[in-house]
Amino acid sequence: MVLPGLQALFGFQMIAVFNSSFAEKLTASQQKLHIASIVLVVISIALVMTPAALHRQIVPRRASERFVRAASWLLLAAMPPLAIGICTDVFLVTTVVWHDDLAAGVVSAALLLLFGGLWFVYPPMYKSTRMRHEAE
Repeated sequence: MVLPGLQALFGFQMIAVFNSSFAEKLTASQQKLHIASIVLVVISIALVMTPAALHRQIVPRRASERFVRAASWLLLAAMPPLAIGICTDVFLVTTVVWHDDLAAGVVSAALLLLFGGLWFVYPPMYKSTRMRHEAE
C-alpha cells in the first residue's frame, strides 16, 4: 500500500527539477535540499521494495516468520527517511509560497512530529491498550 504513494511522490519530485521555475524560485542550497529529499525518498522506495524481491528469490511459496520479521523491519526502516523527505519538500514548497523560512520550518517540524507520533509512538500505545483489554 505504501509503494504507490512513494512512486507518485518520487515522480512529482523528479518533475519539479525539470520545471523552469525550479531554478528561478529555489536558491542553489534549496535545490540541493530538494535533491537530498529525493535521495531520502529513493532510500524509502528501496527499503519498501526489498521484501518483494527477497520473497520472490528466497521463499516464493510461503512466508516464514523470519521473512515476516525482516519485511516488517524493512518497512519500519523506510519510514524515517520518508517522513524526513516529505517534510523537507513541504519546507521547500512552504518557503516558496510564504517566503518565510521560519514559518516553513515550524510547519515542517510539526509534520515531522506528527509522522513520528503516528508511526512510532501511537502503535506501541495501541498495542499496550489492546493487550490490556484482551487481558480483562
